[in-house]
Amino acid sequence: MIKRVFADYPLVIIALLLSAYGIAVVYSAGQTDVVQTSVATAYQRQLGWFVVALVGAWVLSRVSVRLLEWASWPVYLFAIFLLIVTLVFGSGAGTAASMKGWLTIGGVRLGQPAEVAKVTVVLMLAKVLAVRRDAPRSLLELWKPAAVVLVPWVLVMAQPDLGTGMVFVGIFFAMLFWAGVSGPLLLLAASPAISLLLSFSTVYWGAWFLILIAVVLWYKPYVVEGVVLIVTNVAMGVLAPIVWEKLAPHQKSRLLVFLDPSEDPKASGYHVIQSKIAIGSGGWLGKGFTLGTQKRGSFLPAQHTDFIFAVVGEELGFLGVCIALALFLLLFLRVIRVASRANDGFSSLVAFGLLGSWLVHVIENVGMTLNLMPITGIPLPFFSYGGSFMLACWLAIGILVRISSEGRGEADALPIGLRR
Repeated sequence: MIKRVFADYPLVIIALLLSAYGIAVVYSAGQTDVVQTSVATAYQRQLGWFVVALVGAWVLSRVSVRLLEWASWPVYLFAIFLLIVTLVFGSGAGTAASMKGWLTIGGVRLGQPAEVAKVTVVLMLAKVLAVRRDAPRSLLELWKPAAVVLVPWVLVMAQPDLGTGMVFVGIFFAMLFWAGVSGPLLLLAASPAISLLLSFSTVYWGAWFLILIAVVLWYKPYVVEGVVLIVTNVAMGVLAPIVWEKLAPHQKSRLLVFLDPSEDPKASGYHVIQSKIAIGSGGWLGKGFTLGTQKRGSFLPAQHTDFIFAVVGEELGFLGVCIALALFLLLFLRVIRVASRANDGFSSLVAFGLLGSWLVHVIENVGMTLNLMPITGIPLPFFSYGGSFMLACWLAIGILVRISSEGRGEADALPIGLRR
């Protein structure tokens, strides 16, 4: 169904500014004193993908939200199919050469299906949650939304792609929060993952387990749920070594470097060290556009993709970093407004789910350049070079414009859990 749409001009303008900023930095990332033909021309390909993304966003902005809701199942299943095909025919690239994240047929990389899968997971999860008239109140009631996220999560972790796996988890909890799930229940749902992360330290895991027992006794879930939850958390401690062995060598190295960059100063640690040097040397106003010394000497790795934020810090300084973060903040606030004024639960959940995806990307990408988060190879929305990611970002903008156009701000039309 094609309808006339009234564009959310503030939202579109913010996204355009972020894209223009990002393409400019991709151009600068290619201006080095070392011959790097592919990186030097990356901005041209990014511009081409930007045009394609704008067309895609325009088309989606004219599709009724009801049609998107109806199509949630088909597009979700198609995304799962692409992820399975990627495991068979996929290939790696750059610093992630050992993973199967790019769909490759006949030696040609067609893109990363995981990027589009993020949008389809948001749509499908919104459809599952929106049918309820009240928020889930027990762990058992979370099995359907958990299954929606678990299937693509398993497939991307099999590539293995830790960064995208983190995004799926972020989408899941963001949408549960917006659906009205209580804080204690969210903590209980997240407890197995927390146990897995802390199981590498007996002291931390022991302290967390005591906290978990206290939360279970206070929240008083069903007896079966409580027993299963405790057993699952204990199992996570046992499975931690197995999960560690399943990680690719570069992923293990990145996690170790997060704890101590000097652990591998000539490889994964080199990334973090050079990134911090670049950002720290930028000062208040930076060294000037295209003039960053760490970048021009190609000391900064993946400067047009994973570590593009370090280029911003080195060349445009604290001011340039603040402008970029301010634009992201404006984008997030605008999306929250769209979610709050949506006509129905499905639309509101979709908007907030897309926000959750971007929020994880920004926190993880910016954090890893400062060694505040482990390196996962996760791109920065609208900035990092990558056609499929640029397309996914603008498809999300198209959906948000449609939701904003149809929204009337009638809070009573939303399910109880969404009336925030």
